Amino acid sequence: MPLWLSILPPLIAIVCALVFREVLASLFLGVLSGACIMAYYAGHGILGAAGTGLLRTVDTYILGALNDPDHLYIILFTLLIGAMVRIVSINGGMHSIVAWLSKRARTPRSAQLATFLLSIFIFFDDYAATLVVGNTMRPVTDKLRVSREKLAYLVDSTSAPMVAIAFVTTWIGAELSYIQDGIDNIGLDTSAYSVFIHSLPYSFYPLLTLAFVVMLIITRRDFGPMLKAENAARHSEADSTASQDTANKDSAHAIDALLPMAVLIAGTVAGLVFTGYDAARWSKDAPLFAKLSTTVGNANSYLALLWSSTASLLTAIAITLCRRKHRFGKLMQEVVEGFKTMLPAVVILTMAWSISLVAKEMHTAEFLSQLLVQWSMPPVLVPAITFVLAFLIGFSTGTSWGTMAILYPLVLPATWALCDSSGTPAAEAMRLFYIVVSSVLAGAVFGDHCSPISDTTIMSSTASGCDHLAHVRTQMPYAALVGAVALLAGILPSSLGISPVITLVSSLAILYAVLRLFGKRAQ
Repeated sequence: MPLWLSILPPLIAIVCALVFREVLASLFLGVLSGACIMAYYAGHGILGAAGTGLLRTVDTYILGALNDPDHLYIILFTLLIGAMVRIVSINGGMHSIVAWLSKRARTPRSAQLATFLLSIFIFFDDYAATLVVGNTMRPVTDKLRVSREKLAYLVDSTSAPMVAIAFVTTWIGAELSYIQDGIDNIGLDTSAYSVFIHSLPYSFYPLLTLAFVVMLIITRRDFGPMLKAENAARHSEADSTASQDTANKDSAHAIDALLPMAVLIAGTVAGLVFTGYDAARWSKDAPLFAKLSTTVGNANSYLALLWSSTASLLTAIAITLCRRKHRFGKLMQEVVEGFKTMLPAVVILTMAWSISLVAKEMHTAEFLSQLLVQWSMPPVLVPAITFVLAFLIGFSTGTSWGTMAILYPLVLPATWALCDSSGTPAAEAMRLFYIVVSSVLAGAVFGDHCSPISDTTIMSSTASGCDHLAHVRTQMPYAALVGAVALLAGILPSSLGISPVITLVSSLAILYAVLRLFGKRAQ
């Protein structure tokens, strides 16, 4: 099979989703096309490939996506969060939080700022941040006529960038392991953690995305499809579903919702420490922060999230029963209703994982990666090419983790070898190495933000109650702007030796100028 054909399945899915605005059928067509192509080159003929491809779509790829333990963790976690949110909605706890926030968030700007700060607070996991913040803030933003597209953007564009650059997150273990593999291949005398720390000043896309979110909130300006969505929301009727969903409002207490959420957050942190703790590592003479970061990095984040979401749901049920607001049978019915609210997200996630599995078997990422490795180019261009390649892989596969797993082992040795063969001085080679490390991560998040088959994009739109493709259409121009500025005003100048402080400041100035020039306030 010609390797270039491997780009067709994700491309078909993405184009169909954007054109027809129906994501499930588009994802299915992407999976089906990949299965048919592989069946044809396996010798089944055209008609045989069509039949075999259809069967393989169901019994191999969809089933294979569901048979992955990590995917099952995410499905269960998502369902349990949906059930917990449902329980704290009917027991009045969510209504109390909304009422408290509403007294302080009196304007669309303050509601958006509260959303941003809550997402920053849950910095340790992007899944937890998107589901908890989206569900919690939706009644508040609805009341203040902030569009659900804007809510989904705030949640999506704060969670992943924050998790990507924070020191103690569920991503850090994967990042460090990928970097360590590259270091081992090169034979550098340094640690993965040290490389990660030195690469952070060059993580332009995550840093600029967080800054751009703040700019949008403070200036109250938007442009493109997001401005249209905001204008439509300002002229819509304020959503009152929060009060309609809440029984026993007179006896509602904020603690009924805050305690289950606190259990979710504290339980996740405790689970990360518990699953990642190593007595031998803690006995060594090292800074406490480094020990804690390594512990969380080596933890089983999926297991920690599953434990904490289960404990959170049980806490919500126990509180509701103790206050005698609902019978146990009624609560079990509401748990099922909570599961149902998350089923659309689960189905889309399953199809997204299926097409990712097809892309893996067809070596889509390897095909894109080889374009970098095979080209001969000046070392200073490698970070920019790496960023673009990471974006393409993240956009095509919808996964930041998969992008990092593929690119880090390939581009880190290739970058070092290119610097060595061109006679680049050691200090400059190390600086380029740091920029490449950050470019893989930044490009992966950038591609993830733009991809309609990204799991975090899907979860953000679901938690915010926003149409998925509407979220993609409104977020993409913002992500594209920040990505372009990160590349042209951040990565390229830094690769040429300009200080990252200067490039960051100039990038922020460009973003602000664009927002002032093209942005308008919703009317």
